[in-house]
Amino acid sequence: MARPNDLELDAAEIVAAAVEILREQGLDAVSMRTVANRLGVSPVPVYSRVGNKEALLDAVAAHLFADLAPPVDEGEPWPGYADRWCHELRRRLSSAPEPRLILRARRHAYVEASRPLVAAMRADGLSTPAAVQACRLLMWATVGFVAMAEGQTVSPDEGSTDRIPGSHPAGVTPQDVDGLFDMQVRFLIAGIVDTWRGSGPAAD
Repeated sequence: MARPNDLELDAAEIVAAAVEILREQGLDAVSMRTVANRLGVSPVPVYSRVGNKEALLDAVAAHLFADLAPPVDEGEPWPGYADRWCHELRRRLSSAPEPRLILRARRHAYVEASRPLVAAMRADGLSTPAAVQACRLLMWATVGFVAMAEGQTVSPDEGSTDRIPGSHPAGVTPQDVDGLFDMQVRFLIAGIVDTWRGSGPAAD
């Protein structure tokens, strides 16, 4: 039965209901009808507020990206902040109820999440084009890492202790995954620093 205040239903309330269903039942359970049922309304106001199911899923993905970036410490060099930013992005992606939903997030969600990182790079001397390029490299590398690592782990007792992380042919342990990610981020940041060393103060 429709609740009496259908006209007061807003997009944020619809997205919150969709997120609840996502966490409880998975991505395939999220639909305009299940969200409407959760809210006690007909599907009509849900469609009128958010559009179609694709728009709803986009809004849910954007919600899961909200407030992703950690705060920048005063005077913190950008490489240190970039390392923390990448680890937070990986944590957010890995802890999402459905990684495939996050990986399908539209560009604007990633742009909003990257703004503090770009700002930190510019404040620390990178030009705007260099900062945008560097941020994109770090973001793509992190998203790709999470996608590739999904379901690839083996139990620790399947590997030996005298090998380098990620070298076991059967797969990787959770500890390997952490070590490989740390290495990837460290190498990538070092490469960016080396490439853009001396690029001059941030552009206007």
